[in-house]
Amino acid sequence: MTVSAIGMTGSAQSDLVLAMGCNQQWLDVVDAALVNIKGKCSRDGKLMAGLLEQYQLVSYDLAFCVAELQAAKVMIHYAEQADGLDDLAAVTALIFVTEAAQSVFQRLLVRAEDLGLDREIIMAGYMHENQQALITTYLNAATLASLGADILDRSNMQLPALLGEEKEMVRESFSRFSTDIVMPLAERIHREDLDIPEEILKPAAELGCFGSSIPERFGGLMPDDRDDSLGMIVVTEELSRGSLGAAGSLITRPEIAARALLKGGTPAQQQQWLPRLASAETLCAISITEPDFGSDVASISLKATPTENGWLLNGSKTWCTFAGQAELLVTLARTDTDSGLGFKGLSMFLVEKPAFSGHQFDYQQPQGGRLIGKSISTIGYRGMHSFDLFFEDYFVAENNLVGGEEGKGKGFYFTMAGLSGGRIQTAARATGVMQAAFEQAVSYARERKVFAKPIGEYQLTQVKLARMLAAITASRQFSYAVARMMDDGKGQMEASLVKLFSCRSAEWVTREAMQIHGGMGYAEETAVSRYFVDARVLSIFEGAEETLALKVIARDLITNA
Repeated sequence: MTVSAIGMTGSAQSDLVLAMGCNQQWLDVVDAALVNIKGKCSRDGKLMAGLLEQYQLVSYDLAFCVAELQAAKVMIHYAEQADGLDDLAAVTALIFVTEAAQSVFQRLLVRAEDLGLDREIIMAGYMHENQQALITTYLNAATLASLGADILDRSNMQLPALLGEEKEMVRESFSRFSTDIVMPLAERIHREDLDIPEEILKPAAELGCFGSSIPERFGGLMPDDRDDSLGMIVVTEELSRGSLGAAGSLITRPEIAARALLKGGTPAQQQQWLPRLASAETLCAISITEPDFGSDVASISLKATPTENGWLLNGSKTWCTFAGQAELLVTLARTDTDSGLGFKGLSMFLVEKPAFSGHQFDYQQPQGGRLIGKSISTIGYRGMHSFDLFFEDYFVAENNLVGGEEGKGKGFYFTMAGLSGGRIQTAARATGVMQAAFEQAVSYARERKVFAKPIGEYQLTQVKLARMLAAITASRQFSYAVARMMDDGKGQMEASLVKLFSCRSAEWVTREAMQIHGGMGYAEETAVSRYFVDARVLSIFEGAEETLALKVIARDLITNA
């Protein structure tokens, strides 16, 4: 029996209605848990950070519960919109929604006492006839395996994206670029830890890749009258499908820089730098993290001291990706030495330097300042190179203080304006890596024979592929939905949720792709080994998973419960 025969006489569509009701019931239970935690951690109506720290584990679990349930909600809406376009859409969505409910149920049941929930209420939700009907229909081996079999029979390895004609044309253009230009170079860049070559940078610039988040009036692709986060997401996903390290992150740095400049830059700074970023005349990097302060941006200590006609920077930065080839470092530094000011003492600087190839550089300014960079060896995400940086009396002109005198002390806010886009973009990078791994897994499952038949004919392989497609589609549609929200001036919390969900999913999907390859999956000669190590970084950068779950998502959810 094929998936198209499973309930598509009408029951799959009616099951989407049941799934929405079940999903909302789990959201209601999670909301009750959030209210309980807020009550335990509040004094005189005020949430106490110290008390909340005692509930880190349950806060972490609740953040994932909300991320999974919101992804499920998006998938239901997606399946309704895709009705009639692809027979696999509704069943794939229902498989995902039902598995998400399973995951949430387990998290809540294990932590019931800490969450202040009644186990019987949790069990009642799980045993409800609608929930059980979904489990029986969509998580049984026959349904999962039949979806996997249908995937293996198809030429198209994606479900309908529902992007619209304009965005679909953009997606196709960058898909061809990734397939024809990036993929043939990706393995050598990874294995030899090379710089990203001109063979990628030049055509990427010609396609407008670096200007996807820069308004048209500055030479970018984004409309002057509105944001276009969705376009940026589509481009990022396709570049990441080609290679995370050699292409997927190319637009991340100019996107963060552009958002920061649009938020706080002076008109002169915007006019000077945004066209150069859009055309890739100037390549940039973002320098925020420090050796002792990762996600704790407010504690940054790189010192900026006033001097004649500018500032002197002294101190260290780390994990500055693409710092070697970049000619502009968007850098956060402390302009007020009063540590009590926290993030209010930080300012943003546009630090100019020459481009350097390779894994280290040592630049001596004519003014006497010095900037030393040394790349950090990593298991994946190669090509971009992440650097440790050491500033010694490094001179920055006064007109390179973002926002000028009015921007002094506002660097944290400019940084946050850039990073919100960075989080949703990281979700898109995760989707691209997953898609690449999935395509390799399907291809290998068709060709590789074990015990005289292709491994794709085995039930377990088919089940793996079905669940992988469900996770990838959920990540893609969740990121699209959040991008549309952000374009309407909303979606900041959802950007964190989709990053949390997609990056964790990428680790699992690439692991399954590697597993389908068996021993060859562990060999460097197969691309899936690269996808696996590349995926591992996604839950770390642009907001480490733990910090994102506890300090951003859970705190906001509990505060507003």
